[in-house]
Amino acid sequence: MRRFIVLLFSHGIVLAIGVALGIYLLPILTAPDSPDTAMLEQKAQSALYSADFIRELKGSDFLHWGEGKVSITPTQIVHAGSLSPGPDYKVYLVKTFIEDEDQFLPLKSESVIIGDVKTFSGFVLDLPDGVNVEDYTTVLVWCETFGEFITAAKYR
Repeated sequence: MRRFIVLLFSHGIVLAIGVALGIYLLPILTAPDSPDTAMLEQKAQSALYSADFIRELKGSDFLHWGEGKVSITPTQIVHAGSLSPGPDYKVYLVKTFIEDEDQFLPLKSESVIIGDVKTFSGFVLDLPDGVNVEDYTTVLVWCETFGEFITAAKYR
């Protein structure tokens, strides 16, 4: 009986580690190619605003972070930098600067979703029709699946 419990426990730990690694590695393995630096720089030239994603935000940690420059043009949001890999990342525009999930959840319904992030070394997202960047102040990256704050940058 003791041997059965030890085997059950050890196999359960290995299974949990495998699932965790799968959740972490699957987005990396299935991610499309990131945009090249020259294209990101070209798109960012027409920016109305720019700001920086930094790792040291209250809601960021070693698994959930972003860094680099985010540029807001009249038609796109352009990020040149890195995001921690993860599943189901969404970019939102928010009316006030937010540093963690506790601050974002009450304001999520008032925020506008811009699109999905599929790459972790820069991205370009088109702004949906009718979205005015002047109505917002902050770009936020959010993991929808796990309700995790990734990063944010105040652009005005």
